[in-house]
Amino acid sequence: MQYTSESIEKLVELFSSLPTIGRKTAQRLTFHLLRQSNGFVEQFANAMLELKKNVKYCSVCHNFTDTDPCPICSSHKRDKSIICVVEQPSDVMAIEKTNEFFGLYHVLHGVLNPLENIGPTDIKIKELIERLQEVNEVILAINPSIEGEATIQYIARIIKPIGIKITRIARGIPMGAELEFTDEATITRAIEGRCEI
Repeated sequence: MQYTSESIEKLVELFSSLPTIGRKTAQRLTFHLLRQSNGFVEQFANAMLELKKNVKYCSVCHNFTDTDPCPICSSHKRDKSIICVVEQPSDVMAIEKTNEFFGLYHVLHGVLNPLENIGPTDIKIKELIERLQEVNEVILAINPSIEGEATIQYIARIIKPIGIKITRIARGIPMGAELEFTDEATITRAIEGRCEI
């Protein structure tokens, strides 16, 4: 239903299509932008265009980055013998905020989900296996869900015969929760309390 203008309705619809943004929040964001200067709105629009133009996958870990390889993969201070496997780039950010993990990452970009026809070739499992030559430990920090558990078991079955230590983060993160929304202390305890599979 159109209350004001077609332009407002169009932006409200776009905002409300974003994750966790309902229609009321979309309206608030739209009206907030209307109150801002033209310079701010142009800067906001240009930042979104630059985001799409400049951000790509790291060729090593598949995290989002402006440079390839990403700053984490190219850092000489990181422990290259440990890889932490996560579902999404937002999970890397959540773990990095703890300042407790100093290894490398591997982003799967999803989990196995047969009901949605997402199999091993649809996520970055093959790319993970290709990275394991000089790795001593793989930490599986995948969100605790039925699909996450299936993905953990699948990866563990592939990696165990190689002889690499496989651990998973401790179960301090509740089932159904997502790393992105978990506090730093809980993530820290989960990494410190990881156990071998």
